[in-house]
Amino acid sequence: MNRENKKKSYKKGYYKSHACNESFTCKVCGRLVVPNGAGSDHRNHCPYCLTSMHLDIEPGDREADCGGAMEPVAVWVRKNGEWAIIHRCKICGTLSSNRIAADDNPMKLMSIAMKPVSSPPFPLEKIEEMTKLMGGDGELKW
Repeated sequence: MNRENKKKSYKKGYYKSHACNESFTCKVCGRLVVPNGAGSDHRNHCPYCLTSMHLDIEPGDREADCGGAMEPVAVWVRKNGEWAIIHRCKICGTLSSNRIAADDNPMKLMSIAMKPVSSPPFPLEKIEEMTKLMGGDGELKW
């Protein structure tokens, strides 16, 4: 059964209380994604490219009409230390947070986590000048 047809074949809210145990092919990277290995009963993104699909308004409701690809744009650490991925829909811009899965690509997770460090919102050549403006002496002390 295709993920897209689940909205039509299950009662509203079905996935809030039932495991999603079907395999699917990722619409972005084309790889087969199987439910086992996620460490959870609710696989919600591809472990290879970390992309999700915009299916839900609330987790598990399958009520979103958009259906756009949800690209991974950031990671954050919950107060219990668990990592989660921030996804943004490429069509409507909706943001959502999904916990990482046990089999997620660790290099892809780290590259998303390091994106702000590798691409700061200011030229790195200006860091000394900015430090001075903030009241520092501009000298790095290790």
